[in-house]
Amino acid sequence: MSDDKKSETTPEQNAEDARLKPARAGGGKDAASSLAQPGAESDIAEPEPFTELENLYAENASLKDKVLRTLADMENLRRRTEKEVADAKIYGVANFAREMLTFADNLRRAVESAPAAARENLDQSVVTLIEGVELTERDFLARLARFGIKKIEAQGQRFDPNHHEALFEIPDESVAHGTVMQVVEPGYLIGERVLRPAKVGISRGGPKG
Repeated sequence: MSDDKKSETTPEQNAEDARLKPARAGGGKDAASSLAQPGAESDIAEPEPFTELENLYAENASLKDKVLRTLADMENLRRRTEKEVADAKIYGVANFAREMLTFADNLRRAVESAPAAARENLDQSVVTLIEGVELTERDFLARLARFGIKKIEAQGQRFDPNHHEALFEIPDESVAHGTVMQVVEPGYLIGERVLRPAKVGISRGGPKG
């Protein structure tokens, strides 16, 4: 009797059960379909293999270019440093050498003050003194040469504004125009640079070269 009462349902309960069954069935289908979708496990798309390989090639080329540029910069820096060191060795004494040229000029003036013709009438001790000055001059110029300092040979050469400084002109039609006719003060080079230009007088009126 009690079992019959439990199995008995009212019309309202039957209607409620009928309404809930489609909803339960639909929820199960939605869950199953969502699990069955290919991209359900991860929302991040995997990169294409060829695209990734192309990116690696591009990155490798960029790094190689940076390395080559760095090596080139280092090589240029090394060469520039070597040149600066070499120039410092050669031209580092330029200021000192320029000041010492006055001493060489004074030695030359001392020698020229007693020409060879006048020495014949001089006392032997004076002649010996002059010869000592000449020897000192030669030794001094030789020491300058050890540091790359040498005299500019201007006499009879064509005027060169890079090596000569023209003080005056000498009319002379027998020689080419612009020829160095007289050296007032000798010039000097240090390495390939002009330490002091030669002060000269040049010809005028002759044929132009």
